[in-house]
Amino acid sequence: MRILVLSTWWPEPDDNGSRLRAMAILRGLAERHQLHLIAFSQEPTTTIRTTEISRLCRSWQVFERPDRPLSLRDRLGSLTSSKPASVRVRWSTAFAQVVLDAANRWQPDVVLALQIDVAPYACLVPQIPRVLEELELAAILEDYRNKHGLHRLRSLLTAIQHRRYIATILPHFATVTTVSEKEADLVRQITGPRTPPLVVIPNGIDGKTCTAYTYCPEPDTLIYPGALSYSANLDAVSYFLYRIWPLIRAHHPMARFRITGKVTAEQQALLPAANGVEFTGYVDDIRAVISRHAVEVCPIREGGGTRLKILEALALGVPVVSTSKGAEGLILNNGEHLLLANTPMDFALATSRLLSDPPLARRLGEAGRQAVLARYDWRVIIPRLEEVLTEVTKQRTRRYDLAEA
Repeated sequence: MRILVLSTWWPEPDDNGSRLRAMAILRGLAERHQLHLIAFSQEPTTTIRTTEISRLCRSWQVFERPDRPLSLRDRLGSLTSSKPASVRVRWSTAFAQVVLDAANRWQPDVVLALQIDVAPYACLVPQIPRVLEELELAAILEDYRNKHGLHRLRSLLTAIQHRRYIATILPHFATVTTVSEKEADLVRQITGPRTPPLVVIPNGIDGKTCTAYTYCPEPDTLIYPGALSYSANLDAVSYFLYRIWPLIRAHHPMARFRITGKVTAEQQALLPAANGVEFTGYVDDIRAVISRHAVEVCPIREGGGTRLKILEALALGVPVVSTSKGAEGLILNNGEHLLLANTPMDFALATSRLLSDPPLARRLGEAGRQAVLARYDWRVIIPRLEEVLTEVTKQRTRRYDLAEA
């Protein structure tokens, strides 16, 4: 198939959840299909890496994503516009024109839009089936629950407008994928009888690469991999340091807790000063770092999707302690593949249990590894996405044949 891929993120390097998923999809599809990529970049286009993209894609183009803080005028405009302010201010006429030109030049069999931000550009392409990949709504529509006062009201109004926008745009797609059944149920609630076919394509890991690492933990070490620029990560680390870390240190006074990923001085200032805590910043090989820690903690309390950080840790054989929210959408059993804890005391006790019993930690990590490799290896997942793309192109052919008849 000739696949025109539109991406919200420039996939290389694959150093966050969105890039990891986008790159895994490109790698998997490029083995048997011809890919043409048009993507936004969150960094200046002169600084992006293209080594692997050039190998995977027959052609590619990248545009710096338009972005600026929303003004009062932008927000007031939402009263009369069907599109949320965030959609309007990030519109790129240049990106739209290139999408149309590429569709005319390459005559793709299907347009694959990676995430909702590029969905309106996919809708510009006429007479070609479209697939919207990884529609994630919970983080947008549930954000108001964590706000107070006027911020809560503003977030609620934003959620209402996004619901209307989603209900309008989704019927233009032949199929929509989500990462979990919960997200799929949310889509059905919004679009009702106009819901396009929904397919769950979960997040995954590179099983072959992960199994090359060995779990060799330093005693009494914990890790949380995630840039604090993402609000859900900042909230998780703040909750952990204020409420859970003191309880763990009371039983393990030499314990160390490392947070990887980008963090600013302003973000760090929002967190308590605590002994045994280290901010590593960005690391080149996150898998090597994770595999040297006794336990990965995932004290997530907000956000949507499914947690790649949990899947990757378990694929490395590293045991995980998570909140139920952190493990939401994953088919993993508490006590068998990981430990779930939803109060500070329970979380601290579960973590302490693994730190105090290395054989138990190894057994739990190994059981988690087997479950993740069986269900969440990209080598298992990508064929499901290929089936979706093949089916929508067949439907187009059948419609064409009926019209000819």
